Amino acid sequence: MFVFQMADIMPALPEIFLATVGLVLVLVAAYGGETPANARRVTRLAMGGIAITLLLVLNSDQMVTSGFGGLFSADSFAGFMKVLVCLGTFAALAMSVRSEGDDDINKPEYSLLILLALVGMMLMISADNLMALYMGIELQSLPLYVVAAMRTNSLRSSEAGLKYFLLGALSSGLLLYGASLVYGVAGTTDFDGIALALAGQELPPVFIIGMVFMICGLAFKVSAAPFHMWTPDVYEGSPTIVTALFAIAPKVASIALLMRLTYGAFGGIADQWQQVLVALSVASMVIGALGAIMQTDIKRMMAYSSIAHMGYATAGLAAGTLAGATGVMIYMTGYVFMGAGTFAIILLMRRDGAEATKIVDLKGLSRTHPSLAVGLLIMMFSMAGIPPLAGFFGKWYVFLAAVEAGLVPLAVIGVVTSVVGAFYYLRIIRLMYFDDTDTPLDAGIPVANRMVLGASLAVVLLFFAGLGSLLGAADTAAVALIMAR
Repeated sequence: MFVFQMADIMPALPEIFLATVGLVLVLVAAYGGETPANARRVTRLAMGGIAITLLLVLNSDQMVTSGFGGLFSADSFAGFMKVLVCLGTFAALAMSVRSEGDDDINKPEYSLLILLALVGMMLMISADNLMALYMGIELQSLPLYVVAAMRTNSLRSSEAGLKYFLLGALSSGLLLYGASLVYGVAGTTDFDGIALALAGQELPPVFIIGMVFMICGLAFKVSAAPFHMWTPDVYEGSPTIVTALFAIAPKVASIALLMRLTYGAFGGIADQWQQVLVALSVASMVIGALGAIMQTDIKRMMAYSSIAHMGYATAGLAAGTLAGATGVMIYMTGYVFMGAGTFAIILLMRRDGAEATKIVDLKGLSRTHPSLAVGLLIMMFSMAGIPPLAGFFGKWYVFLAAVEAGLVPLAVIGVVTSVVGAFYYLRIIRLMYFDDTDTPLDAGIPVANRMVLGASLAVVLLFFAGLGSLLGAADTAAVALIMAR
């Protein structure tokens, strides 16, 4: 029987602090009223809470520690991924200060819901037990269902929220059913206990079925094909600032949880789950690359682009090696900054005060907004994998891990789909630099968008300069993830 001790607080101090900030902001939101001023106040307080949480994560002990009877793990892998989700969420909130009023989501509860979702993301990253896994997923998902449908005067936003909720419920059902089968075979919900119970044992078919169901449930969360069907509609229908959040932070948390489950609980049977991840990776890369070509809305294009990116990340994860885990973390680091920088520009696509989300709206951007055109050009080149930008190094390390693990066909498919994907990225560049327009986008760039775009560009452009330090941190995190079992 687990007895709560004060020592359990320290590994989870960042999460406890952030949850406390959320509870305080509930009171601020309730007593401040439904006013734009109070919405901005809650947003700024939430950003402050995230900044302090980030400092707590960076200053936490990097040794492998656990709390709450083994439900919660706070190691260097958790610290690495939590930094990414905190940065991604902070960027989305920073850009929402202006966008809230524009998208009719100027409500205090918006930032509060995002903050609670971040608590869930951090719990997902540290989950070391099937029960903690599910609690983290639901704490992340429930607030996001609400913010997806927060534009109550928009039918498309309501439809996006409903689709997200229904398919999210389906994924939770798959996950829970699979977890029940895994528990029935292993006799424990603890990841270490599951790995120990499987050691040297012949796996019954019911366990394989449970494992596949769990991986498929998490594939919904990362929008990996063929479980991607919610992504384009939700990205298009949600407020653009919500789409920006969906495209960055939750993907990192879900990938981290998938890594904990496969490398941790199922670490001794990599040959079993490797086949599933290879199939998910190939489907995601192909469907993402081909689907994006046909899109005319930039948010739907970014949805298919994110599906392809998750396929590339899953290729490294499918390797099942230390190099694969390192490659995935390098890839997700670049992905966070590429996504933040791209959406910092997409949020500025407005004409006569209204959203302009069609790809053709970017015509002539180099003449009307040259700085934005340069920024988007760099982001598109990086997403296409052009060296020496961040996207190139991310793909290099995940494909290299796949080749070293003997998955050469998977790496070849990844390279081919990257070439196909370059088409829709280059199409945007062509529209910006070689086409003219008679209806330019609105002028003016908010300070928050400038800061997010500037920071993202600096990381994407100078990624190679800090690659040595980043590799060292990612290697340490990968060792903590794998060797602690």
